[in-house]
Amino acid sequence: MAPSTRSYASPGTRPAGLRADAERNRERILAAARRLFASDGLDVSMACVAREAGVGKATLARRFPSREDLIDAVFADRMDAYVGAVTEALADPDPWHGFTGFVRNVCAMQAADRGFAEVLAMTFPAATALEARRAEAYHGLLELIRRAKATGHLREDVTDQDMAILLMANAGVIAATHETAPDAWNRLVGHMLRAFAAPGTEPPPLPPAPSPAALYRAMIQTARATRPAEGRAEPGARPGGE
Repeated sequence: MAPSTRSYASPGTRPAGLRADAERNRERILAAARRLFASDGLDVSMACVAREAGVGKATLARRFPSREDLIDAVFADRMDAYVGAVTEALADPDPWHGFTGFVRNVCAMQAADRGFAEVLAMTFPAATALEARRAEAYHGLLELIRRAKATGHLREDVTDQDMAILLMANAGVIAATHETAPDAWNRLVGHMLRAFAAPGTEPPPLPPAPSPAALYRAMIQTARATRPAEGRAEPGARPGGE
């Protein structure tokens, strides 16, 4: 009997077709998560991501066992851009201009992606790659602040904590106004940069304020989003709505 010419995969290896299929599923999951996080923020459920990607929840769990694993992968390119923004600012021969440009750039990155807006306002200890890039950007920011203060244009009492507060505030403004007043974040950033400027420094230009009607619609939408579920009395409400 002639020896068989059939080849067998060695134990522990997967056929190339299966590996390619798994990689396609991974890319579909990442693309779906990017879309959902960008439009709706990080509260999107893993089940919604799986449905949007057209895969089962078990497939999603195999590729990304936890939400932080998914966030780590989805925002890798954004975190690279975040580090790049610090690097670009440090290369500016005018540190004050570099600082103000960095603040505007990063806040604009938040406005373009609600999920990323929240990422910059939170921390994810298990997302090691993301947090490593955040740490890199943080050390660059410390140097940028030091240089901007040395010019006399950045107030001496400004700290890196102020940047964290600004990013959290900007995330909140973006979440509340992204549909009705999508440029409102510009106004917040303009006011903050003016507050950061040392006495005697020409204040940065202040972007126009949103219209009262746009802000009113934003307030209505925020109230609807946070209203207690139907049938559940609001604090202080009387039974029967009297």
